[in-house]
Amino acid sequence: MAVFQFTIPSGTMFGVSNSQTVVTADRGMNRAVSQNVLISSFGDGYEQRVGDGINVKKDVFNLSFNNRPSSEANLIAAFFDTNAGKAFSFSVSDHASTTSTIKVVCETYNVNYIRENIHSITATFRRVYEP
Repeated sequence: MAVFQFTIPSGTMFGVSNSQTVVTADRGMNRAVSQNVLISSFGDGYEQRVGDGINVKKDVFNLSFNNRPSSEANLIAAFFDTNAGKAFSFSVSDHASTTSTIKVVCETYNVNYIRENIHSITATFRRVYEP
């Protein structure tokens, strides 16, 4: 089974207290992959291609956390605010259903207030290569 989740450590963020929480993305997420490739084109359609850099793969994940209790949605939003510009670990399943942990940053997210106590969040995670 595919796994797409991250862990919010215990503590208090922006006045929201919590114990360690594992947050799993809803089904229907989107993963866009592109490769950094240098291309040198010559005459007659001939070209050479080579990977540009050490880590040539770019991953962008569009996730949603729909119809969550407001306390959980507020905790997720507080985690994104606290980690603005900082990488955090995100567990993903690959082609062979093997789970690996990568580093991501969340630069944008949206909160949709469904009802007073039910909210939804959509977020964009971008993979970064850091220790």
